[in-house]
Amino acid sequence: MTEEQKPTSDRLDSSRRDFLRTTGSAAAVAGVAAGSVGFPAILKGQGETKKLKVGLIGCGGRGTGAAAQALAADDNVELHAMGDAFQDKALLQLRVLAKDRAAAAKIGSDVQSGKNVFGGLDAYQKVMDTGVDVVLLTTPPGFRPQHFKEAISRGIHSFVEKPCATDVAGVKDFLETGKIAAEKGISVLCGFCYRYSDHGRELFEKRLPEGAIGAIRSVTSNYFANIVKPMPPESDRPEGMSDTEWQIRNWYNYTWLSGDGYVEQAIHKVDKMAWLMSTMTGNPKPIPTACYALGGRQRPNNVCNTFDHYAVTYEWENGLRYHINWCQYGAGVDKSDEDHIVGETGEATFDIQGASISGPNAWTWRRPRTGARNMYQTEHDEFFADIRAGKRHADEEWVAHSTLLGIMARMAAYSGKRITWEDVINSDERLVPDPVDWAGALPVRPMPIPGEGGPTEA
Repeated sequence: MTEEQKPTSDRLDSSRRDFLRTTGSAAAVAGVAAGSVGFPAILKGQGETKKLKVGLIGCGGRGTGAAAQALAADDNVELHAMGDAFQDKALLQLRVLAKDRAAAAKIGSDVQSGKNVFGGLDAYQKVMDTGVDVVLLTTPPGFRPQHFKEAISRGIHSFVEKPCATDVAGVKDFLETGKIAAEKGISVLCGFCYRYSDHGRELFEKRLPEGAIGAIRSVTSNYFANIVKPMPPESDRPEGMSDTEWQIRNWYNYTWLSGDGYVEQAIHKVDKMAWLMSTMTGNPKPIPTACYALGGRQRPNNVCNTFDHYAVTYEWENGLRYHINWCQYGAGVDKSDEDHIVGETGEATFDIQGASISGPNAWTWRRPRTGARNMYQTEHDEFFADIRAGKRHADEEWVAHSTLLGIMARMAAYSGKRITWEDVINSDERLVPDPVDWAGALPVRPMPIPGEGGPTEA
């Protein structure tokens, strides 16, 4: 990353039950199949005497950052294995980690020697084969449900980077696996780091629910950022490189791999919406009435099928309109990363650096001079502390819920239609190929055109 009127609870609970029913039968089967999976060894009273072996799967910049944070979160931990579709990438990021003195001291000898540094689409399995206790899942999110299922089936605690999937089928699969994790006492941490920020917790969990600005009337959330991973021209593609490899190397530009920029990047804004609506209503997974959106690609990006801008409005039952605007236009345009919340008696603002309230209950969050916490580090600190204490860390349901809210907006932008929650949970959308064939042909789906539908299946 760079980065009150309460809805009718009966309707929300009913919608959630309907959604869970769509995955319940398959989850029951999966639970039986996973019945032989025991509780993780670190929940059997070994506490701090056990060295926790960490595996990193997906060795991009975010994965390397997560590895450094995991290694800093616990005194008795080591990086035991690394894996990426491209082994040279894993080896490169190993050298990056080794430059961090604190992290370098916790890199296991089998990683240092290259023995436990793996490449290929099956690298995730090879990492888990080494006997890791905790795994960091930071590959392109199209692979997340598959990797999460493998980790939980082996009883491995999992850090799951956002989003948890790129299509509806993937989210349903992720939820099934999450049920097994709950049954087995396996901890799950998600990458929605703002929920671990001190100023976010103060604003969203305390001051706003306590009525600091009264009932929420409107929210505008802007995320105007730089281009993340520009798509190279086809002429840059090495001779003989398969469609699959080319797309994975440029994963951000393909919806099946990234979810599109709104689901992959702006999803933080979506999760903050879910967080705010949850604390204001008391419903842990609040559901909007509907969503409509504009989107498209303003700047040419060679052969790809993702948008570079969205303007999204979520409608809520109490009349609230929650607007999320996102773009990645690159240089020459204004940048913004701020949430502006208008209430009945005041207004609040939030960004990565701080939070404030204006009005009768004016307040500004002040970073402490000493002991200031980094939200990326805090999430891992709390995750590992829970593992040590034998307390299950359970983020899986709300990461899935927020991912679906992001997909809801993508459906609206791709189709040009007003999308309801029922449209989402009843969708058979499946974008990820099954199986993913490294050497096979994989035609690029056309760029979605509103009014002409969007990609719905592999």
